[in-house]
Amino acid sequence: MSNYKCRFCPVCLGRGCIGQLPGMGGEDSNRNFILNCNEWKKIPSGKFSDAKAILRLAPMTGAEQNIGYDDEKQYYFDMMKACADSNTAISIGDGTPDEKLLYGIEAVKSVGKKAAVFIKPYENKKVLERMEWAEEISEYSGIDIDAFNILTMRNAAHLEKKTVENLREVQKFLAGKNIPFVLKGIFTKEDIDLIKELKPDVAFVSNHGGRVPTETGSVAEFLCRNADEIRNCCGEIWVDGGIRTKEDFAKAQSYGVTNILLGRPYVTALCKKESFENVLK
Repeated sequence: MSNYKCRFCPVCLGRGCIGQLPGMGGEDSNRNFILNCNEWKKIPSGKFSDAKAILRLAPMTGAEQNIGYDDEKQYYFDMMKACADSNTAISIGDGTPDEKLLYGIEAVKSVGKKAAVFIKPYENKKVLERMEWAEEISEYSGIDIDAFNILTMRNAAHLEKKTVENLREVQKFLAGKNIPFVLKGIFTKEDIDLIKELKPDVAFVSNHGGRVPTETGSVAEFLCRNADEIRNCCGEIWVDGGIRTKEDFAKAQSYGVTNILLGRPYVTALCKKESFENVLK
């Protein structure tokens, strides 16, 4: 495991990888990453005591740069196989170069599954092109609006801040293909205003695992404060960020969340060759 950038902490709480970008860390000395992990235990339970959620792999790319995986393509095939073997729902993302998305699509096909596919906020022509590439394996498809906050990626990949009109074009495109539309990166009042206008199939509450510059705070506290308002504007709520225990999972689930996504815990398990059945402590 010497090549991996993960420090393999007994529980991933955002303290072992401070300052690691690229790597497993986050912006501002892991500020929001640490808050994400800490605050699930501090918020009260929601009102949906009988809610049922599933676990899903969060979309993660850049395996060589961020994880220290020897081969980008092999990462996708290894991760998709581990998800399929454990009956874990799948997500994939895209990045620069395009091979990152193409490897993900190929790997999902190799295990005979479908995935939630997340595209960066490029100009719409490029977004729709990539959604067409992934159409065959798309269980859901959406735009990762919080990726706009990654300055280096914004400049390198020419990302744009999405307007309601931009997003409505994508939503209409996916509706024509009967693929549910997900808006990922709901973490500010401005984001809530977007979903009020769009009414997406899925509103995905996320601060990119605490990896991007954004408002200070945790997804737990944001969900607690805004869940009712968000629920009135979408078909489903998904969430990721700092969920590490079965108690955290239950807390998120109690807000009526239908999909709970994990990123770093699955990466750690994959690198250590451990079963995905035990990612929540």
